Amino acid sequence: MSFPLNEEHRMIEAMVRDFAREQILPGAAERDRTGRFPKEILAQMAELGLLGMTVPQEYGGAGVDSISYCLALKEVAYACASTAVIMSVHNSVACGPIYQFGSDYQKEVYLKRLAKGELLGCFALTEASAGSDPASQRAVAEKRDGYYVINGTKVFITNGKNADVAVVTAYTSKEKKHKGISAFIVEKGANGFSVGKIEDKMGLRASDTAELIFEDVRVPLENRLGDEGDGFKIAMISLDGGRIGIASQAIGIATACLDAAVNYSKQRIQFGRPISQFQAIRWMIADMATEIEASLLLTLSAAHLKDQGRPFTKEASMAKLFASEMAQRAAYKALQIHGGYGYMKDFPVERYYRDVRVLTIYEGTSEIQRTVISREVLGA
Repeated sequence: MSFPLNEEHRMIEAMVRDFAREQILPGAAERDRTGRFPKEILAQMAELGLLGMTVPQEYGGAGVDSISYCLALKEVAYACASTAVIMSVHNSVACGPIYQFGSDYQKEVYLKRLAKGELLGCFALTEASAGSDPASQRAVAEKRDGYYVINGTKVFITNGKNADVAVVTAYTSKEKKHKGISAFIVEKGANGFSVGKIEDKMGLRASDTAELIFEDVRVPLENRLGDEGDGFKIAMISLDGGRIGIASQAIGIATACLDAAVNYSKQRIQFGRPISQFQAIRWMIADMATEIEASLLLTLSAAHLKDQGRPFTKEASMAKLFASEMAQRAAYKALQIHGGYGYMKDFPVERYYRDVRVLTIYEGTSEIQRTVISREVLGA
């Protein structure tokens, strides 16, 4: 990789790679089978500073840059995609908006504990009628007796069952359309806040995806994030950072696919020689390696812009689009190289193939990314 990484970047990447392959990877297949949430692993990750990576040290975080975060996340994703998505959501769209838009009180009470891993966070935007169109959400937050009272239902919420704190969006002024959406920090355990359906998913089975139900949930005024009407802006800015995280996950899974394909192709003998000697296989591996490298450079470029405080919406969408679709191709080729064995659960590429599929859907579909990119390029 030719991107100019400094010594700290390489040290963080190496440290997380060693941890992920020694502590996370060995149990990944079992967690996939059982759906067991990696609580013990998250506690270890918290000790390493992986649950508040870009949060400044004054708020309990590791205080590293976005490039370091990308490098760490891809290594976790290589070992276990489920654990990586828990880490990504917690860092990008739970810690992220509270750090960027939160009050001193919110940072002291919530961000510090999130960054230290004492609390786990989630981000509740999506509803049954509001996926790619968040302005269609129906959740409402009304001011009553010195509180905001939230009513509504959120779906497909990563970490929803296990999170202690949720960043939740709801309308405070429906007539203002998307400019009437506000954001709130809601604690699990609040009266009327409950977990509904737990989704039975194709992949990422060790990370929970849940329905969150809000029935007259009273939220203190000081738990509003930003000003009234800032919710849509907070969500969109947070998702920009989240898309860099999804791209990093894609790179990690794709690299695992490549390594599995390389190792298998050297061992599998057909027609008297390893299949790695056949041009058809070699070209698939060449394409995988090239596209992984291109995805990594796109992702690190977007992260670099973010670290510089420059606009990165277009670049984050480009990275997310290209890397997520690249990972689909990598998983397909890795399974194809494995032949019939790749379809069996005895080999990890079967899990990679299922895990990777959602990457072109969550935190903005590929179609939404193309819409964002074209709008940025065309200026309209």
